[in-house]
Amino acid sequence: MTRSAPTGAFPRVPAGLAGATAVGVVVWSSRVVGVLTLAGGLLAGPRRMLGEPFRASVGLPEIVGVGQVVVTVVAGVGMLLLAAGLRRRKRRAWALAVLITAALTAVNLTRVVGPAHGHAAVAAAVTALLLGLLVVTRRFFPARSDPGGVTRAAGVLVQFAVAGVGVVWLFLALNPHRLAPGTAGSEQLDQALLALVGVSGPVAFTDHGVWLDDLTATVGLTFGVLAVLGAGYFLLRSPEPESRLEPADEERLRAMLARRPDPDSLDYFALRRDRTVVYAPSGGAAVSYRVLAGVALASGDPLGEQGEWNAAIAAFLDRAVAHAWVPAVLACSEEGATAWARAGLSVLEFGDEAVLDTAAFTLEGRAMRGLRQTVARAERAGFTVRVRRVGEIDPAERAELAGLARRWRGDAEERGFSMALSRTADPADGDAVLAVAHRDDVPVALLQFVPWGRDGLSLDLMRRDPAADGGLTEQLVVDVVRWSGGHGIARVSLNFAVFRGALERGQRLGAGPVARLWARILHCASRWWQIESLYRFNAKFRPSWEPRFLLFPAVRDLPRVLLAMLEAEGFGGRPPALLRMLRR
Repeated sequence: MTRSAPTGAFPRVPAGLAGATAVGVVVWSSRVVGVLTLAGGLLAGPRRMLGEPFRASVGLPEIVGVGQVVVTVVAGVGMLLLAAGLRRRKRRAWALAVLITAALTAVNLTRVVGPAHGHAAVAAAVTALLLGLLVVTRRFFPARSDPGGVTRAAGVLVQFAVAGVGVVWLFLALNPHRLAPGTAGSEQLDQALLALVGVSGPVAFTDHGVWLDDLTATVGLTFGVLAVLGAGYFLLRSPEPESRLEPADEERLRAMLARRPDPDSLDYFALRRDRTVVYAPSGGAAVSYRVLAGVALASGDPLGEQGEWNAAIAAFLDRAVAHAWVPAVLACSEEGATAWARAGLSVLEFGDEAVLDTAAFTLEGRAMRGLRQTVARAERAGFTVRVRRVGEIDPAERAELAGLARRWRGDAEERGFSMALSRTADPADGDAVLAVAHRDDVPVALLQFVPWGRDGLSLDLMRRDPAADGGLTEQLVVDVVRWSGGHGIARVSLNFAVFRGALERGQRLGAGPVARLWARILHCASRWWQIESLYRFNAKFRPSWEPRFLLFPAVRDLPRVLLAMLEAEGFGGRPPALLRMLRR
């Protein structure tokens, strides 16, 4: 179930509802212009009505090449992209919109005295009105874009332009017999340059070279479009700083964890070192997050004093607005989701966390027969388990176990964000618990649990030798629960099962067609992502299920949030090659 934010995509608009309304008018005006421009390029009727005024207003020459329609379509797409930047309140999008509307207003004013004065007067009035609105709403666009965006945009623009000119010139140079006799090299260069903007150049083609004219015009225009779109992306994209938890912040967060009387099971994972943190003005609460794909992704509940949560949430949302990030929260508890929802975010139940009560856990009974047999087989195979606090393990053994965990993972992507610490047997995590399975005194598998307050543990890491027998993980979990009973541990949190409720409902007797279809989709998705397998593994232990929630500004932001979530958790997202190109 999704609860919509009451006041739009970002709950903390700097100037309140009036500012949000003004921004909305600007955004929708840009969208309307973009849609009309697209219609003028794609549909014959609007192209006849809008094509000539549009061409004249922007000063295109009379002779336009084969890319006229494509240029119009790209212009429409550009306006829609600019509207997206304005919706994020990006300062550069606002500045670019001001420049464009000012130029259009000036062009239209010069045409008022011409034969098309009626159309020009209306166009000038519309663009002047939009320009005035942009100037008046200036303070509502504070978001900073990527600091290096201007340099990257210029580089992309030049690289694509040079490549396009080079390719077109090469086509012309290799086919001199298809050009009119006496065509000079300078004319070929002019032809290649003009092809970037879809304009016919000075080169004349023979009857057998018509196809070359079309080819070079298309290739040149394609490179020109890529140059503009690529430059626009880098110019307007939100900053994506490398998140890093500073030692001072880590120490401060550890103090918050120690003071909280009723912590959340995911609190300790805020100490991941690939996150950054924002504090409430009083310093009594904090939100840790990571920025990916334009999303500021937090996970779990805010840290610190519950009475300061609202201030910490407000500080996080303000930072998201200032950098044009989409704020989102992954896997927070019902209590945390309530606080985030009060700040205006939409709420989606996203899965369940499996929690074991160590005092009530037993392998007896018919329901536990399968787990009991699995553990018994592992014990008969000669596997033994040793459970200790990380601080009790000597440094040499800690280093050996960390090395084994890396080796057992192999080339696979490091997974986990909301429930993973991303380090093994680190001396800074002395209260973490490490369970290691041995066979003939050789380690073959391990589990790491992080502290959950003073009387709980949360599963962090599962690793085993690929050559080891099955059933080891189950034996390790059972032995940790048995160890916990004698060491003051009352509860143990296992894996987070995404969409557990949907899987369970879809497989019940009498489930409706929608529930069955959704369960089938999740079953198919489990081939790539461990959705059903994690649910089945957790269900073996007969845990209690605690709901976990995903929070986001609006439904339109959900695809971007899901992309960032998959990338953070190591289950997909942007390809590594694309990331290297974007960050270069």
